[in-house]
Amino acid sequence: QVRLVESGGGLVQAGGSLRLSCAASGRTFSNYAMGWFRQAPGKEREIVAAIRWSGGSTYYADSVKGRFTISRDNAKNTVSLQMNSLKPEDTAVYYCTARDSSTIHTIATNWRYWGQGTQVTVSS
Repeated sequence: QVRLVESGGGLVQAGGSLRLSCAASGRTFSNYAMGWFRQAPGKEREIVAAIRWSGGSTYYADSVKGRFTISRDNAKNTVSLQMNSLKPEDTAVYYCTARDSSTIHTIATNWRYWGQGTQVTVSS
């Protein structure tokens, strides 16, 4: 089974930056998409960003576009999320996810593998 482990979360002031990393171990796929979702208390898990295996196609939620950047290193089985200009509304648990397909989906149900999550808190 694939294991995903996130790191890099923490407390940051509004306007600051954080870089999240996700390390994948175990089973890997020649063509798989990876992404980041986040979930705040009382809210549904929502997509933040996703990237195809080739890295040539990405998706960003409107709320983070222009501020966040997703990237991946297939040789190292890692995916990162650079978060700049953070806002208090970005506060959530961020989850790394993957699926054994190159297709990007915006709904959490369509993603098979999940990390344990890392807390990101942005203060005003």
